[in-house]
Amino acid sequence: MKPILAIFAVAGAMAAGAVLAQGDVLKAKGCMNCHAVDTKKTGPSFKDIAAKHKDAKDAQTSLVAKLKDGKGHMKISASDAELNAAVKEVLSTK
Repeated sequence: MKPILAIFAVAGAMAAGAVLAQGDVLKAKGCMNCHAVDTKKTGPSFKDIAAKHKDAKDAQTSLVAKLKDGKGHMKISASDAELNAAVKEVLSTK
């Protein structure tokens, strides 16, 4: 029984690490300079972005494209994986 609990503990820690890694992308790429989770700064809050795109089926794809191409947002120099992680986190904000 103890090995099973250890497996769940490791899996939980790995999942928590994945969430932290996404937040680190937002900080590392400078997103937090213009955006905040729940208040407007230079750019809209993450909550407002998530609410605006909550019903859009292509929100993930279109927001990543905006960040990559610099259309409607400053161009962000990041890998596709980093951009997808950041957008996924922003869209999951409640």
